[in-house]
Amino acid sequence: MELPVEIEVPGGPRLEARLTESPAAAAGLVLCHPHPLYGGDMDNPVIVRAAEVAQSRGLTTLRFNFRGVGASGGAHGRGIAEEDDVRAALARARMALPATAPLGLLGYSFGAWVSARVAARPPALPLPLCLVAPPLGMLDWTLIPTSATPLLIIAGTRDEYCPLPDLEPFAARLPGARTAIVEGADHFFFGKLYPMGLEVECWLREWDGGGSAALTGEPGG
Repeated sequence: MELPVEIEVPGGPRLEARLTESPAAAAGLVLCHPHPLYGGDMDNPVIVRAAEVAQSRGLTTLRFNFRGVGASGGAHGRGIAEEDDVRAALARARMALPATAPLGLLGYSFGAWVSARVAARPPALPLPLCLVAPPLGMLDWTLIPTSATPLLIIAGTRDEYCPLPDLEPFAARLPGARTAIVEGADHFFFGKLYPMGLEVECWLREWDGGGSAALTGEPGG
């Protein structure tokens, strides 16, 4: 069950969040939503579906609203200030986990961009990273992670913001990155949330310690 919590960003605002915490959790996952200026928030269907997949495996999950979204304080920071939001969310999730439990990071669209930048900043974080529909043509991807592992990129064949011809050279720049292509999916994964969730589950299986339950849900969501 998700519970409302607040995240304190050092030197910044308080963020609205939802935490699912289990004393027996062997791993955790922080989820970052799409662009705030285009209606993105932590209740985005892609973020909710990815959180459900992680929860079905017994993970502690934390999804949150970036600054200026929903009940979160502050104002949109063009992605730069949002890096602090992600770091604070990782720290909050870490508090809910055993010291040795792995903690992963998943970002969708704008959230993927911010997550990648956080993973790339020194000291580089060797954390599991999943980039869902990274908007390659809209944002500056000069700063990329070099030590995130395992690293998965999920994209749809009909995503105009993450075109497949651009995806291959982008993935080649990321050491050890694996790509998962969802046939027929657009940038929003309309009607493709279930296959997207299956790819998230495969990524979780690589690092989450085995999980505690099978993925549930119906195709076509």
